[in-house]
Amino acid sequence: MRQEPTSPEPLAAAAAPPDPDAPRPLAVPQARPIRTDFDLLVIGGGVNGAGIARDAQGRGLSTCLVERGDLAGATSSNSSKLVHGGLRYLEQYEFRLVREALAEREVLLRIAPHIVWPMRFVLPHRPEMRPRWMIRAGLFLYDHLARRVSLPGSESLRTATHRYGQPLSDAITDAFAYSDCWVEDSRLVVLNVRDAAARGAEILVRTSFVGAERGAECWTCRLVAEDGTARIVTARALVNAAGPWVIQAQDAARARARDRVRLVRGSHIVVPALYEGDQAYILQNDDRRVVFVIPYEGRFSLIGTTDVPHEGDARDAHCTAEEAAYLCAAVGRQFRRAPTPDEIVWSYSGVRPLHDDGADNPSAVTRDYVLKTDAAAGQAPVLSIYGGKITTYRRLAEDAVGAIGAAIGHAGTPWTATAALPGGEFGGRDLPGFEAEMAARHPWLPPATLRRMVRAYGSDLDALLDGASGPNAMGEAYGAGFTERELDWLLRHEWARTAADVLWRRSKLGLHMPAEGQERLARRLGG
Repeated sequence: MRQEPTSPEPLAAAAAPPDPDAPRPLAVPQARPIRTDFDLLVIGGGVNGAGIARDAQGRGLSTCLVERGDLAGATSSNSSKLVHGGLRYLEQYEFRLVREALAEREVLLRIAPHIVWPMRFVLPHRPEMRPRWMIRAGLFLYDHLARRVSLPGSESLRTATHRYGQPLSDAITDAFAYSDCWVEDSRLVVLNVRDAAARGAEILVRTSFVGAERGAECWTCRLVAEDGTARIVTARALVNAAGPWVIQAQDAARARARDRVRLVRGSHIVVPALYEGDQAYILQNDDRRVVFVIPYEGRFSLIGTTDVPHEGDARDAHCTAEEAAYLCAAVGRQFRRAPTPDEIVWSYSGVRPLHDDGADNPSAVTRDYVLKTDAAAGQAPVLSIYGGKITTYRRLAEDAVGAIGAAIGHAGTPWTATAALPGGEFGGRDLPGFEAEMAARHPWLPPATLRRMVRAYGSDLDALLDGASGPNAMGEAYGAGFTERELDWLLRHEWARTAADVLWRRSKLGLHMPAEGQERLARRLGG
């Protein structure tokens, strides 16, 4: 079985083959010296843990990130894939959260322009739901709570004369449009981890945190790899970013219980595209929740999400028949045609670990994050994270590293707001301009493949192609534009190991690749 690298191979270490047009063998991960002492051990390889590891290592704190499964293997790859302020949170008076999230849109557009891009959202008006004045007031706040640089403001429109009205029911005559952003959620996680590793962090995936002994100067932690190999490491501080498993990690460290989380399942369905165009829709549902309809992967529509209390292990989350019917019905109330459950080509569910603030309605539970540091005198500190949302992961990481760093006397200086993530160095060009440059540089790549790869790898695309000048250099083709050359990159630099890692987290090629190609890929990766 292929062994998982503890860190991606540095780009400079991937020597070019003598003949750039010759197929290359799959990567063999290179061994690295095993380190056992760290300033910080981060538990959890979701977006919060990844952001914290990157920020901490960049501030000079030696950091180890441990994740029992794949990076972004749970909630962080099962989101609605939006970087947004949260328009509906204004009704709950969460102005600080909305302001912070709106500001983060601009930061993420700047540091990760290949995986974060603007999207226009259409809000049909239903008079029996929220009145027009309330929506106008909310959108005015949304436009002005934080400084907008690259996103246009909101507008009113008549559905009969505007192209955005074409998919909507004739009963809907008016709508509003405003801006938010799309994000490739699981790639956001991987890129943060890549940057952390490039700065010196140790990354241990498919490795469980099973317990820790707390001392005056450090924690002594026991880690167990997927193959059963145990490893003891020490850390001056722990960060518990285990998401839905934050309480279990807290118990494994025998740390004092501080707060509770409320597990809420958000399910999504994917159906063949319901309309043409790159706009998304935000629908006010009869239960006063909202449901998004988002253009997805070129030929599909993504519909979500639900808010259902989740019982049991978050790994068992799935979209139930009731949730699928709920989402289809929500669209059918406002679209000309309702999707039906038998049209669903894929579904997924993420369990959000919301900070339990005592709200009765799951939709009303705050999406804000809460950080709790246990730093009793004479004991090594631990910081636990409750709640949070993908949009504000970077700010959460800043706050978390500042807090735990202060507890061990090394708070450092925040730096991530201006440092591009891997692949995000566009040299002042926008995404279309960069894509046009890549098309001119690699004219042999099919347009659909080029577009996908630019939006996955950005300015790292040249390094991935490594001098290739034609299809013959890309190695075995699995379908949907995916080749051995790209697989080689994912194994060398992105900790991919299984077909699911490749097809459903590093990409969404599982929606496009023929079954025969997926089977060959699975066999190549050992099952």
